[in-house]
Amino acid sequence: MKPAKIGVIGCGMISDHYFKAAKRFPVLDIAACADLDAELARTKGELYGVRVVSCDEIYADPEIEVVLNLTPPKAHNAVAKAALLAGKHTYSEKPFGVDLAEAEEIMRLASEKHLAVGCAPDTFLGGGQQTARKLIDDGWIGKPVAGTAMVMSRGPEDFAHAPFFFDKGGGPMLDLGPYYITSLVNLLGPVASVSAETDKFSDHRTGGPDTVPRVYPVNVDTHQAGTLRFKNGAVVTVIASFEVRYHGHSPIEIYGSEGSLAVPNPNTFGGPVKLFRPGYEEWKEIPLSHIYDQKSRSVGLADMVTSLREGRSFRASGELAYHVLEVMLAFTESSRLGRRVEIKSRCERPAPLPLGLRDGEVSAN
Repeated sequence: MKPAKIGVIGCGMISDHYFKAAKRFPVLDIAACADLDAELARTKGELYGVRVVSCDEIYADPEIEVVLNLTPPKAHNAVAKAALLAGKHTYSEKPFGVDLAEAEEIMRLASEKHLAVGCAPDTFLGGGQQTARKLIDDGWIGKPVAGTAMVMSRGPEDFAHAPFFFDKGGGPMLDLGPYYITSLVNLLGPVASVSAETDKFSDHRTGGPDTVPRVYPVNVDTHQAGTLRFKNGAVVTVIASFEVRYHGHSPIEIYGSEGSLAVPNPNTFGGPVKLFRPGYEEWKEIPLSHIYDQKSRSVGLADMVTSLREGRSFRASGELAYHVLEVMLAFTESSRLGRRVEIKSRCERPAPLPLGLRDGEVSAN
């Protein structure tokens, strides 16, 4: 299968994961990288043996087929739009955008140009999440009726770039929520409605190393709690918070008519996956059924490129990312309106990865 030449725009900390993991997939050839910070781009280019160019050179290069958009959330729309206008497919880091108007513009432009748009996270394609998906699909917990998804901490207030996480495009929901909501859609299908309460309990945070301001503004709701009603009827309670010092909740649990399923942290690719059924005395850990259980970022991009070669749908799609973004933004909207918010978008539940893949493969064809 002919590899796709990839142009990376955005050489921040997340880029290291892509530069390293992409080497696992023969269909990916990272040919060039760029960043507004030229020194940062040079550092990554030298480290990974990748040609360093400008963003405009990536857009203009006829050999580059896909732009890998690893910029901060506020820049996702501009970079994706420029890539599509240049006739290139694009794959973005999460979230898909910071508002629905931006995301809708990208989806409309991609459709007009007959180009593919993909978006992280692709952790739902990891061994842990795919094993959980198979257990549900094979009926081990019966009909899924309810669940919980909890991502709670004090927040990354001591990170060097802490202000980024408390600004528009960040916060517990748009920063960490994509992993959790995408996992739930993979497990249960699309969301029908959201009912939520959200708030922030301080206008400023104090923290961080000396390299960043010790006091910075909080521009997003830092505690978001709500209920998702899925199209299949399941009801899942979700909490995403930067207000919790300590807790004992599992990342995700799904409750069915015949059992319960403990799903691993969706911000990772591995396990453990645990099952409980009548007659069990406690959770039983289930061996993983799928590969890509460790540091497999880029599997979604590889699946997108492979799908272009095979003429099929791909899993970490723009449609999925748009739906997840609408669900996440509906938390604050529901809280503001004081009522349930219906989700207008629909997406197909992503197809599971085939069993028995070898490392570097995403298709059984």
